[in-house]
Amino acid sequence: MASPRQLQYYTVEDIYNLPDGQRAELIDGELYMMATPGRIHQRLVMLLSNRIFNYINSKNGDCEVYPSPFAVFLNADDKLYLEPDISVICDKDKLTEEGCKGAPDWIIEIVSPTSRPMDYNKKLFKYRTAGVREYWIVDPMKRQITVYNFEHDTYEEYSFSDKVKTGIYDDFDMNFAEINIE
Repeated sequence: MASPRQLQYYTVEDIYNLPDGQRAELIDGELYMMATPGRIHQRLVMLLSNRIFNYINSKNGDCEVYPSPFAVFLNADDKLYLEPDISVICDKDKLTEEGCKGAPDWIIEIVSPTSRPMDYNKKLFKYRTAGVREYWIVDPMKRQITVYNFEHDTYEEYSFSDKVKTGIYDDFDMNFAEINIE
């Protein structure tokens, strides 16, 4: 009789021991290798991070913006390690030299062909249950932005021709019609 297949559980230590240049995320002890992001993905990360950073600075705000690669440890265990494309953290006590310990206030993920199931399913669940206040999924292939406001238990969908209102700031929106991703 064959023995049952042993499951391999990974920890944050395994992330730190990856070869240089190799990136992965860890969810419930399962390792997910990350592909190198494409040009449009990186352009969106830069443009959106820049707009958020400029807004916060213009208001003398206390929140900080971190583009990937930036480690987020949602739980107090060693089985969950994520690198959201953009993290906005307003509680500076969560910031350490390693990254963010706890839920960021706002997370943006830019969908790539290989990240689609993670962004729309696994990460959505993890971010909601960890206490992230707002989660945006920006999908350049669909030219769509899905906004989850977990504080008010709502979600809305927008196109790349819409102004998208943020939930964590009363007076900030991003006009995607002005964002040139080409």
